[in-house]
Amino acid sequence: MARPQHTTRRAASAGVSLSRALSKLGLCSRKQAEVLIAEGRVRVAGKVARDPSLRIDLDRDRIAVDGEQVVAERKVYLMINKPRGLVTTRDDPEGRGTVYDCLEGLDLPFVSPVGRLDKASEGLLLMTNDTRWANGLLDPASHVDKTYHVQIGTAPDDAMLARFRDGATVDGELLTARSIELLRSGGRTAWLEVVLDEGRNRQIRRLLAAFDVEVLRLIRVAVGLLQ
Repeated sequence: MARPQHTTRRAASAGVSLSRALSKLGLCSRKQAEVLIAEGRVRVAGKVARDPSLRIDLDRDRIAVDGEQVVAERKVYLMINKPRGLVTTRDDPEGRGTVYDCLEGLDLPFVSPVGRLDKASEGLLLMTNDTRWANGLLDPASHVDKTYHVQIGTAPDDAMLARFRDGATVDGELLTARSIELLRSGGRTAWLEVVLDEGRNRQIRRLLAAFDVEVLRLIRVAVGLLQ
């Protein structure tokens, strides 16, 4: 009879998953962690762990990869001026450039983006391995302001600006901004300053598209007091 595989029973709500633990410790991304686990290269308390969902207590459990104990890396906080054309994933299946290309050659632990900027957007992107700090910024209850300068393909009058501020319902979702101000206008284009205190997918682009307004450039210039 085959010997049953040893497992450690833990409360489902305890700690974090093994793959997430390796990411939080700054070793690699969760996707890369899942590969290491599947290859049998990860041990927890001296035993090979093959379940990426295994719950881990980061203050108690000893994790080793390839025989080397994994310890928390120093905390790193980066402000990157993301160019247009880069995606914010670690590994892009389409082979596009990513923000990690900006970090090549730097002696850094693994860091993750705090939120995202889509491929066509640019400007301030925060990256860190401090997941608690990142989660605090991303928590909807924190209402951290994110400020954008947006070039649009029209010169709005006061009535149009008022409609922007009222928001729009798109696919059953009400899209609004905390504030929208005209920075400057000339000819057929204008620059707006848009402040959001929540994060929704392509929120500004979808809001303006509801009024048939084209976004020419979208630049994030501040997150809270960081700019």
